[in-house]
Amino acid sequence: MARDRFSTATRLRLLTEQTAARVYRSQTRRQDRRSRLTGRAAFLALVVCSMVVALAYPMRQWVSQQSEIAEQERLADEAAERVERLRDEKARLQDDAYIRRLARAHLHYVRPGETGYTVIDPDAVRQRRTDQGAADRAWYSNLWDGVDSADRTDGTDRAARTDRK
Repeated sequence: MARDRFSTATRLRLLTEQTAARVYRSQTRRQDRRSRLTGRAAFLALVVCSMVVALAYPMRQWVSQQSEIAEQERLADEAAERVERLRDEKARLQDDAYIRRLARAHLHYVRPGETGYTVIDPDAVRQRRTDQGAADRAWYSNLWDGVDSADRTDGTDRAARTDRK
């Protein structure tokens, strides 16, 4: 019944006002959404990006320096270990018994009254006998054979030397 009281013109006016209010509300919502990205927000984003860019290079340098420091510490530890080994070797070299043992092992020294024996490798003797033929030739032939054998990677150089004789 209340609708009957209003004329069509009044109803149209009310509908128009309601529609205008809805459009106004939707526009303000869009403006609210747009207003979230204000000049302040853009400036803040710019500052944050600038900070990231400004800190990127020093951070990269810091990381590389940390890795260099770790490498230098590792080298220092290795050097300290080597110094310790050399100190131990120096202390051992002060002992006459150790020196005698080294002389006997490396220089084949024997004490008075002892008999020294040397064991000869049969393969080494055979190789020396085949190389004695080089003494009969001129020095430049031996030199040239050495250059040829350095160029070859297979075992054909020995056969080539014996063929040239």
